[in-house]
Amino acid sequence: MRGDFRIGHGFDAHRFKRGRKLVLGGIEIPHSAGLAGHSDADARYKNISSAKLLEKVLQTMRRAKFSIVNGDVTVIAEKPRLAPHYEKIRRRLAQLLQTPAARINLKAATTEGMGWIGAEEGIAATAVVLLEARRKA
Repeated sequence: MRGDFRIGHGFDAHRFKRGRKLVLGGIEIPHSAGLAGHSDADARYKNISSAKLLEKVLQTMRRAKFSIVNGDVTVIAEKPRLAPHYEKIRRRLAQLLQTPAARINLKAATTEGMGWIGAEEGIAATAVVLLEARRKA
């Protein structure tokens, strides 16, 4: 029997803003600036934690009887260097998603100095998640 799967894909981008903490994947990363936005850098909800927004998404997913198969995140930034923080971010994302860390992949890329990201004006990220409908007991 074939499984019932869904794929979700997202993209987000924000400029740097001095005087803010840089929070990626729920982890504070040392850097000279954070991201501009109302929450951790979500432009739609003023002063709300991105973790709270994710909690609402998970509730919707569970009501629809889906569970996470895996997630894959790519952060696009010239700086800061993210490799030293991969494991901590990956574990935090898994915790927030309430899924094993082995199901979450994280990587970073640069634009090799091109465009606004290359000029170190901000960061972008893409994420994709594979969901599977839970089988009825």
